[in-house]
Amino acid sequence: MPRSLDVLLTALAPTVWGSTYIVTTELLQEGYPITAAMLRALPAGLLLLLIVRSLPHGRWIVRALVLGALNFSVFWWLLFVSAYRLPGGVAATIGAVQPLIVLVLARHMMEQPFSRTGLIAGIMGVVGVGLLVLTPEAALDTVGIFAALGGASSMALGTVLTKTWQPPVSPLTLTAWQLTAGGILLLPAALMFEPPLPPLSMSNVAGFVYLGLVGGAMTYILWFRGIALLGPSAVSPLGRLSPVAAVLLGWFILDQTLNPLQLFGMVLAIASAWFGQRSQQTQSVTAVLPQRA
Repeated sequence: MPRSLDVLLTALAPTVWGSTYIVTTELLQEGYPITAAMLRALPAGLLLLLIVRSLPHGRWIVRALVLGALNFSVFWWLLFVSAYRLPGGVAATIGAVQPLIVLVLARHMMEQPFSRTGLIAGIMGVVGVGLLVLTPEAALDTVGIFAALGGASSMALGTVLTKTWQPPVSPLTLTAWQLTAGGILLLPAALMFEPPLPPLSMSNVAGFVYLGLVGGAMTYILWFRGIALLGPSAVSPLGRLSPVAAVLLGWFILDQTLNPLQLFGMVLAIASAWFGQRSQQTQSVTAVLPQRA
């Protein structure tokens, strides 16, 4: 399959993740961030396990728990904490540093060369997302800032380890293992720290089904597939498409407005995603050329 098609399929994941905010605010009940994260992960993971009929064994049990914690339990938990304590624009801007963290981790853990183009693209992405979603009224909260940075770091480490610990299974099976592990780890936290959910309406059920099956299972299959084929440094910049999609959905569905500065930020964010993965493609070609000589 051509690399460009692999990139497009991987980019579908963060694009769909951009709908998480509007689905959460419009369809789910407020005040249950850990429970919502658990219900997003665990049922979808168990359903995928029924399909793949494969459980991790040996060292992959521990690795599945670690990856599930980094990519789902810790990341989604801190994501909700930052969303509750920070304006969405501040949280999204801080989260946009994730590709820069991935570049550093990939260099030290995978001995991947540090790309100057990738660094420039990473800075462009942070500026672009900031222009797109930050407002002059944005207030800062220390706990929220650390939660946003912790969430970005957790997913960055999970992204690199997903490539480093690539098991001999399909992306579908890997997603099933991680979603189930992440949901199991979130379950006791939800029971300990949050009250029971009140009766769910049809809208609530529809929201959880969408976030679990489409925003969770289907998209992470594409995401983990992309990490395996393209590498973490090429995939992580595509995450900036998430705030772009969120803003566009707010414009189309909630009649929110877009000013020229936001449009410029959107162009920067999309351009940074493109340059970020292109820089890794150039590095891969350069690394192969001496072997062909």
